[in-house]
This record gives sequence, C-alpha cells and structure tokens, in this order.
Amino acid sequence: MTDGLRISRRVSGYPHAARLLIAPLLLTMPCALRAQGAPPAIPPQDAAPADSQPLEPMPDIGIDWPDMGQPDTVAPLPADPADMAGADQPAADTPPDPTADAAPEAALADAGEERRYTVQLNGLDTIADAQFNQRFDQLSVLKQEQGKPANLAQINRRMKEDTELLDRLLRAKGYYAARIRSAVTAPPPGSDRLAVGFDIVPGTQYLLASVDVTGLAETGEREADLRAAFPPKAGDPVDADAILAGRDALSTKLAESGFPFARVDEPEVRIDHEERKGDLDLIVAPGGFRRFGAIRVEGDDPLFGSDHVQDIARFDPGDTYMASDVEDLRRAIVATGLVSSVSLKPVDAGDGEHVDLAVDMRPAPLRTIAGELGYGTGEGYRAEVSWQHRNFFPPEGAVTLRGVVGTQEQTASFTYRRNNFKRRDNVLTGLLSISNIRRDAYDARTINVSGFLERQTNILFQKKWVWRIGGELIASDEADAFSGGARRTFLIGAAPVSLTYDGSDDLLNPSKGFRLGGRVSPELSFQDKTFGYAKVQLDGSVYQPVNDRTVVAARARFGTILGSTVDQIAPSRRFYAGGGASVRGYGYQAIGPRFGPDDNPVGGKSLAEFSLEARVRFGNFGVVPFVDAGNISTTFLPRFRDLRVGAGMGVRYYSNFGPIRVDVGTPLNPQPGDPKIAVYVSLGQAF
Repeated sequence: MTDGLRISRRVSGYPHAARLLIAPLLLTMPCALRAQGAPPAIPPQDAAPADSQPLEPMPDIGIDWPDMGQPDTVAPLPADPADMAGADQPAADTPPDPTADAAPEAALADAGEERRYTVQLNGLDTIADAQFNQRFDQLSVLKQEQGKPANLAQINRRMKEDTELLDRLLRAKGYYAARIRSAVTAPPPGSDRLAVGFDIVPGTQYLLASVDVTGLAETGEREADLRAAFPPKAGDPVDADAILAGRDALSTKLAESGFPFARVDEPEVRIDHEERKGDLDLIVAPGGFRRFGAIRVEGDDPLFGSDHVQDIARFDPGDTYMASDVEDLRRAIVATGLVSSVSLKPVDAGDGEHVDLAVDMRPAPLRTIAGELGYGTGEGYRAEVSWQHRNFFPPEGAVTLRGVVGTQEQTASFTYRRNNFKRRDNVLTGLLSISNIRRDAYDARTINVSGFLERQTNILFQKKWVWRIGGELIASDEADAFSGGARRTFLIGAAPVSLTYDGSDDLLNPSKGFRLGGRVSPELSFQDKTFGYAKVQLDGSVYQPVNDRTVVAARARFGTILGSTVDQIAPSRRFYAGGGASVRGYGYQAIGPRFGPDDNPVGGKSLAEFSLEARVRFGNFGVVPFVDAGNISTTFLPRFRDLRVGAGMGVRYYSNFGPIRVDVGTPLNPQPGDPKIAVYVSLGQAF
C-alpha cells in the first residue's frame, strides 16, 4: 500500500497531466507535497525550429572568486515601506535615492545588517484551523528562525520557501487557485522588529464530483458496513486530511472485520480546474475473509509453547480475525516480563477459511537481584534483598527468595508465582515464610504457609474488577501487653476473600474516578481452646480534578472483627492504625488503646480511618497538603469521638514508573509518647 494521496490535474491543451503526491504526514506533522512530472513547454505557433536559429555568441562567464572578508553589498531596504518589494517580486535594479527623506528606524543601514522580525498571515481567518496553524508553525523556515537576527537576503529566501509551503498547505485543504503575496515592511510603532507579512486570497475550495471505491463488492454481506467506514462523498471538499483519514479508517475496519490480508491503495484524485472539482478513486483488495486458526510459536528454544499463548489470547480458534486482538496478545506477552521483543504475523492456513498466527519471541533477562533500604517513624530502619527467576518452572513459573533485616523485623521467605494460570490474568501464588517481628504492639515469631489465586491489575492492563481467594496456615509464638509479656502459641487457619472495583483512571497516580473494595477472612484459632471469628474490612477512595494541576483525593476505611474478644485474638491478627499508609503524623500502629506499664498499643476489634488531600502538580514535581484521622476500638464498632487527627505536607516527584512521595506529618491531638514529627517515603500515592 502506498503512502499518500495522488492528485492529477487536467490541463486543457496539454497532452500530459501534472501529478502531486500529498504524504500522509499531513495527518500529523510535517506535511510534504512532491511534484511528479510537469507539462512540457509549448513553443509559440510562429516560432522557427530550434535547429534553424543561429546561436548567440557565448558571453564571458568568468567570475572572480569572492573575497569572504568583504562586507555584503546587497542594496539596503528602501525607506518607504510602500516601495518595498515582496519576496515574490523582482528586486529593484537601482538603489534608493540617498537624498530621500527616510525615517532612521524604518530602514536598514546596510542590506547585510541583521534584524529580528515577526511573521503574520492575513486572509486565512475563515479557513485556517489549529491543525493548519500548527503545521505552518512547525514547517515554516521563517518561524523556525524567528528568534534569530537575519539580513534582507536571508529573509527573502525564507519568504519564498514559506510561500511554497503555504501553497502546499492550502492545496491539501482543497484550495488550488490561491494567490499569495509576501512583503517585508518597516517595524510597527513601538517595535524594533521588521514585519514579514503574507497576504493570501484562498480562492474557491474545490469539491469532490464523484467518489468511487472499488473492490468492496468482494466482501459480500459486509460491503455496506465497510463502505460506511470511508466517509468522503460527492460534494465534500477535496481535503487531503479527510481523504487519508478515511483511507486509514477503512484499512482499520477491514483488519477488524476478518480481512488480515486486505490492501487499500493510494487514493487518487483527478482535478478539473475548469469545473473546480475532483474525482476520487480508491481501489481496495480485501484478500478474503478469515477466522483465527492455530497459534504457532517459532524459535529453537521458546520461553513457552503455543498452548500457553492461546491461554493468554482473548480469542479462540474460529473467532473472526481482528487486528486489535492480535495487538492485545502482543502486549500481554510483553507484560509477562519474559520477552524483550515479540512479533505476531498472520499466515494463511491454506484452507481458504483460517489464518494462523506465527509468534516469534526474543527472551529478556530472566534473573533479577534487587535491594531496598527504607526508614519509617515507628518502624525504624529496614533493608531487603531478593533474588528472582521469572521462568524457573515454565511457563511463567517464577521463584523468589527474599530476606529482610530491620530494626523491628527479620524475615526469610520463598515464593512461587505462576502468572496467567489456566487463563489470562489469573495469578497462582504459594508462600513459605519465617519471621521474627518485634513491635511496640507485640512480639511474634511466625511460620506462614499460604496459597492464593487472584486476578490482578497492572500498569499495562488496569482492570475494573480484581479478586483474590486463598488459604493460610499460621503457627505463631506471640507476646503482648494483654499477656503481660508471657508468650502464647497460636495455630490459625484462615480463608481470606477480597473483591475490588477500580473506577479510577490510573493505577499509581489516579486523578479522577473512585475505588471500592471489601475483604472477608473467616479464621479458626487453636490455642487452649478452639474458637472462630471473621475479619471484615471495607475501603473506598474518590478522586476529583479541580483544574489541570490540582486533584482532591479522599479515602475512608472501616473494619471490624465478628466474634471472640480482643485478648483472645492473636496480636498479629488484630486491627491497627497509624503510619504512612494509615494516619500520617503518628507512629506505625501507634493509634488506639494502650495497656501495661509501658503504655504499649494493643490493637483492637474495629477500625475507622479517613484521609483528605490536595495533589498540586508543577511539571515533574508536586506538593500535597493532607489531613488524616483514625481510631482503633476494642468494641465491635469504632468510637468516632476518639479519632486521632494528623496533618502535614508531602512532596511528589513524578517519575516514569509512578510518583515517589515524601510525607511529613504531625499529630494534632497526640497521645502521650507520640512523636511531634513523622516522615514517610514510598512509591505511589498514599491511596
């Protein structure tokens, strides 16, 4: 398929037609017109044959090499603006009268003197849209060099080029008889810049006399729908943008309607200058209707086989071929993180009905070593290191070894994660971890074995609905203020289930929409006796743009534990509040009831949290004033009269992979022992 709109002009008395090629860059930028051939010159009727005319004596063409050190001798600008020659007019043969009464500020002392200038287009108010102006601004030589001083010769050359540019831009919109005159005038009052002006008379806009799209009859019952995808019709302007946009829309429609091998030729418009009309022809070769066939993974050592690629695809064999489904599959394969590049090529299956997909993948590095250092008020220092192999158990079976050493935590864990398990976007996760956690609220030595099946969201494919189901087996030796420091052993079985709706516009930096989620975890605890309870938590957030730079965000969280009493529930399974992802200004887990001689937090059965912040962005940076509130209660429902409130200011740096945040908060109604200032550093917004 060629890449432009071919225009043919009919010229009376000429045996040939002049052709112009309008590149599709007119649809965006830049735009280009290329002449292909021109009508031959026709000598006068009474002219003698060329071979019967005597040759004139050859003039002397010897030229002295110019002395580059000499000043420019081009004649200066005339003093009277009315006498100035435009760029499209012949220059005067005689210099201006040196005795003329010239205003000193209106003339150049020497044509070689360099002056700045401004550019003005006159006569285009009714036809120049934002696209036309943008193209001229980006392609104009005068505009590109406008900030630099130039002499008269340079300005004249630029005016000539821009005159040709304007003519091409006008032809692209259907104005084939435009008249353009350019001129340089003296600086207007109050300015020291020359005025470069173009006076333009667009003339009559040419219209389409006929539109003929051939080849669609081969598509059978789909012909009418495909014809509707090409909007240009008789009576419309000969607008290159509209014609090329229609061609692209028709190509897309064919590729989305089961025609993977369709070809749409270059549109051709035959221009009749006498009638000021054009005839548009477009030839289409549909290539035959096809349905999806088999997926064939090529290469000597593929990362995964055809069956797994079919699991990822959103189409099944026998479905109508759609190019968007192929592109979606390509992006999904890239999202696995296992490939550096992938190509998917439709290949005729040979039966006249199906098209196979040939998949060629280039592997990316499969192993990663990562490290992380952090600090949080109430949490202390924390260092984490991990090693991961993303295809240890093909297909997409990743293994991660992780270790954490910190002021309050030491953890070692092994994780197995299988992406796209059985179907697209499903993730199967298995975890074995051993941890020793010492916080103000409790001291716990825990072994955790768990497994989850979930549908996750990610940056490439942000999903509306996300769910997670799983099971946990926990053995934990814990002590807290309720036990007076004595250790108790808990054996816990849990079956957590969560469901979240994400109606926001961005995963890491939402600016509008809302999110709503819920989590229920029925649990059995085996201690001196067996008892059961259920943890329930609801989360909601909303994002409202105020203007282009400011977004107001609000969040609420409620939680409760149904059944049992606080002191029976393992300390690590209770609700806590306070910290960078909770109520900023307070230490981690520091909000709520306290107990014992050290006045340590003990957590609770119910939770309430609220946050409100304004996200003001300045380029890649931003500031976020915020106020948070929350409380923990030992009762079934939270007690709102005991809310703890924190406020502060945050700074954001908006990187390519999401905002990096630094928040500084202070408690407004602290309890004894709460810090005056708390600092939090993290990736992504607080909520």
